[in-house]
Formats: sequence, structure tokens, C-alpha cells
Amino acid sequence: QVDLVESGGGSVQTGGSLRLSCAASGDIYTSYSMGWFRQGPGPERRGVAFIGGDGSTSYLDSVKGRFTISKDNAKNTLYLQMNSLKPEDTAMYYCAADRGSAALDQRLRLEYVPYEDEYKYWGQGIQVSVSS
Repeated sequence: QVDLVESGGGSVQTGGSLRLSCAASGDIYTSYSMGWFRQGPGPERRGVAFIGGDGSTSYLDSVKGRFTISKDNAKNTLYLQMNSLKPEDTAMYYCAADRGSAALDQRLRLEYVPYEDEYKYWGQGIQVSVSS
């Protein structure tokens, strides 16, 4: 079992920055793949940024160059640095984790953005609101 707790959300104006954190506990290992999804008004959670067990990363096209995902293995904490925020970034953001693999790491290097059904463990979500 893996527990994930997000923090760091809030409200900012266009162009502002936020850093989301996701504290992981339980049976989680450095080889796990972790990522961030977001959910706007619709029912689907969309992948935003991911990091594999080997440190490979991938991003949703619309956040490339603005968002940076990172992980502190010593603290079992995942981060998402979000800069130059736009109103369309407004959403509930979720941290997710699952067992990683060499195959997934390779796909992330090819800029593959996973779907929500590829991750087993989820946080409760945290709201990010960007006003114009």
C-alpha cells in the first residue's frame, strides 16, 4: 500500500508560480514511476508530468517549458514546479504512483504521457486556481 498526500496548491494570478509537493509513504521504492494528473470541469484526469524510476521525465505539451517535475528519494517526495501559470492550468491536481519498469522509463524518454488507468495509487488532490 502506498499513501500520497499533496500540498502547495492555491490561487495565483496569470504569470505566477506554485510548487506542488506529494509526500509518499508505505511500500514505495525509488524504482516507482510517479506523476501528476489534473482534472478540470470534465470527468477525465489528464496526465501533466511524469518521472520514471531512472529519472526519465515527460510532460504534456501545453506545460513544456513552464512546469518541472522532480523527486527527492531521500524524502520520498515528488514535486511539481509550475511557472508562468495560465488560467487554463486551473484544475484539481493529483499525485499518482505505481511500480515502474524499464519499458515505461523508455517510453517516458520518448515523451509518452501516461493515462490515469496506468497508475494504481492516488492522492486526494489539491486545487490550483489561476486568475486572469
